[in-house]
Amino acid sequence: MEQALERAEVDCSDYFHDDFDWIANFGCGTKRGLDEFERAWYKPFRDAFGDRHFATEHYLEDGNWAACFGHCEATHHGEFMGISPTGKRIKIPYIDFWRVENGKIAENRVSVDFPAILAQLGHDIFNGKGWDKLDSAPAKNASLSFA
Repeated sequence: MEQALERAEVDCSDYFHDDFDWIANFGCGTKRGLDEFERAWYKPFRDAFGDRHFATEHYLEDGNWAACFGHCEATHHGEFMGISPTGKRIKIPYIDFWRVENGKIAENRVSVDFPAILAQLGHDIFNGKGWDKLDSAPAKNASLSFA
């Protein structure tokens, strides 16, 4: 599925049930069914970010559930959250959970780190007051920093 998203395949029916639920964090929303997902998440995502590469950092499986975390490296080439294209190459951090039925995704719960994306595009939504300022030591793993 990630490879299909990377290639910007428009029809996602090979991967998702027609009536699947896509449930995400604030700013992403909830999409009911494949048509709504393709129109109200996937198309705006493709329009805003091109030259995508998904880097799954860890993948877990438990029965008919699977999960991963990683990031998508992409170029900001279209409007995103009112921000005009910058041409910047950014990392889009995400966490995904999928419930699979008959080989297709029936439910997708996802969290996309919009504050990290916006920070990379020059917009600190926390206005310098995020709790990360309370960290006493630099991150031990540089890959944890998305800015």
